[in-house]
Amino acid sequence: MRRAASASSADNSGASSRRRKMMADSESIEEVAVIGNTDITPTEAENNIVNTMVERGTSLLKKMEISVAEAEKRTGKNTVNMQETYTVYLIETRPAESVSEGGTPATPDTLWRRYSEFELLRTYLLVTYPYIIVPPLPEKRAEFVWHKLSADNLDPDFVERRRVGLENFLLRVASHPVLSNDKIFFLFLTEEKGWREAVLETGFQDKVDSRLKSLNATFRVKNPDKRFTDLKQYSDELNTVISQLLRARAKVADRLYGVYKVHGNYGRVFSEWSAIEKEMGDGLQSAGHHMDTYAASIDDILEEEEHYADQLKEYLFYTDAVRAVCRKHELIQYELELAAQDLAYKKQQKEELVTGTVRVFSLKGMTSKLFGQESQEQRESRLTALEQNIQEGEAALKQKNAECREFVQTAWEDIERFKEQKNKDLHEALISYAIMQISMCKKGIQVWSNAKECFNKM
Repeated sequence: MRRAASASSADNSGASSRRRKMMADSESIEEVAVIGNTDITPTEAENNIVNTMVERGTSLLKKMEISVAEAEKRTGKNTVNMQETYTVYLIETRPAESVSEGGTPATPDTLWRRYSEFELLRTYLLVTYPYIIVPPLPEKRAEFVWHKLSADNLDPDFVERRRVGLENFLLRVASHPVLSNDKIFFLFLTEEKGWREAVLETGFQDKVDSRLKSLNATFRVKNPDKRFTDLKQYSDELNTVISQLLRARAKVADRLYGVYKVHGNYGRVFSEWSAIEKEMGDGLQSAGHHMDTYAASIDDILEEEEHYADQLKEYLFYTDAVRAVCRKHELIQYELELAAQDLAYKKQQKEELVTGTVRVFSLKGMTSKLFGQESQEQRESRLTALEQNIQEGEAALKQKNAECREFVQTAWEDIERFKEQKNKDLHEALISYAIMQISMCKKGIQVWSNAKECFNKM
């Protein structure tokens, strides 16, 4: 049954007051996120479908419970008045303190969001917080899939996995010590109408660095920071390793699918054989049943594997966020070097004007020789202007230095937090994946042991 997406006017009034209270509380709390596996049910621990490396004690999650409850397919007209089919996701929020022990949880506030709205939110966060490794969104279309799995972005299984990924994205942002306090993010969770206008009014699009500007900075920085150079290499290596792991898993899944379907053929043969055998009929029928059951389990097994693959994909997409931080630092470093270079040139001009000697060939020097030296008043006027320019250049250089130091300090804190989170997440996901594989192999052994018993009883 679909959950109600709206409430009465009285409920809306109460919801608005709760939202204002939560916003005020979230703005007043500045806690550092401690990544840890703290709030996880036994079922989640067993299946490990949702990434659990989110700390419930951090600012927004301490005041608000967030979930993406369901997905719904809709049909409508797009911006160019053409019919399209798309998916919307139901976001539910409720005050965390509203659930008393043994009491009934409060009715959640709900709203629907399209995937494109999640993209707009993340773009806003990337531009507004360039020193933060912003959590990635789940893939828009399936990649690294085994060939039996649909890559259609409207496929129900894919939509369900993307729903889980979008919920994980919201929890990641809500558990971040900085991003969780952003007002636009809070409005995204609580105000269905007017949110898009609010995010566009921030003017974040004017702050987007052009691709050409970033590329220019990458190739022209003279003194790159070794820490960020190493970080970029670390990101590239992580991307390569996870990509190879996902491709290998997809190939193994294909072969595993074939092995399980062979068991289905065994089951069919045993069942047909049992029909023409009198004494061995029951044993063959039982063995065939075991084989059929085993063969039918492969779809659920590989679907569960996809959830582990999605956790790896999250860190594959995280590498782009890491590189975005590196590119922003390169741009700041490039602007700092330009400011230093401009100041040095102005000081050289002043020295040449005071001493009357020209170090390098210049058009002004040639003009002076051809048309005579400038008057004393002209020289003093130029000298005054240069001194003013030098003062402005020194102030600009000081500002760029401070900006660069602040960026490095804040970015590195977030990088260390990300690395700790990554190590714990991947450690947990890979161990859980190995446990699932062991369990799957044990089931295979049990199937053949049961079949062996059937054969022995013939």
